[in-house]
Amino acid sequence: MSDYWQQQTNEPLFKEILWSRPENKQQSGKLLIIGGNKFGFAAPAEAYTNAENSGAGAIRVLLPEALEKIVGHGAFDAYYAPTNLSGSFSKQALDSMLVQASWSDYALVAGDLGKNSETAVLLDSFIKKYSGPLCITKDAVDYFIQTPTELLKREHTTIVASYEQLQKIGIHNGNTVPLTFGMPAPAVAEWLHLLTLHIKSIIVTYHNNQLFVADNGRVVSQVDKIYTEKIWRVATAAKASVFVMQNPTQPLEAVATSWL
Repeated sequence: MSDYWQQQTNEPLFKEILWSRPENKQQSGKLLIIGGNKFGFAAPAEAYTNAENSGAGAIRVLLPEALEKIVGHGAFDAYYAPTNLSGSFSKQALDSMLVQASWSDYALVAGDLGKNSETAVLLDSFIKKYSGPLCITKDAVDYFIQTPTELLKREHTTIVASYEQLQKIGIHNGNTVPLTFGMPAPAVAEWLHLLTLHIKSIIVTYHNNQLFVADNGRVVSQVDKIYTEKIWRVATAAKASVFVMQNPTQPLEAVATSWL
């Protein structure tokens, strides 16, 4: 095995992450979850459940106003931001996103945003104006696939991307070696190693029953047959967000430990 790649089993590689977990909610961090559109909010709801189970101290969920009559305020600590005609966040939602993000210690864009050009402009503005720690996953990642540089170069950012999304990001990032579905685990680890040597964000992906996380050239993987390509992203992103929020100086170790 290479010196940059570690494989985790059911035993944690980084036991200090578990030992140092906060003992009460006041010290467990404040998480903001952003997502949803008028046709659904499964992603932010799933993220909320997983973040709560992972030990977040306080959680707020920011949804489009189009969902207010459906969701209300009782299911979880829900806040609402302006909506466009398609039922997704409008450009005017930026102020609400920034206000809520300033309250939080960590922000998770969980997905189910819908696909429209206005939301694309909103997300681009948000990642530029909000300088705090951020995790982005599911269809939120799609908005940056063709122009990934801004996201890849952003500090304190975790990108939880499907293998297919990561493959496209590599193409548009100009990677000389393509990421292919036939790659064995060592080749995937090497690809992630080389990519993250030249970017600032953390990459999390899933391929052939293995979770991978890479940061600054280091890679950790773990065999995990529970997930499937369709359902793993939101749960993984939510758990990772809580662990990184609570261990900001050891993000790779925190993400890997969140899998256990």
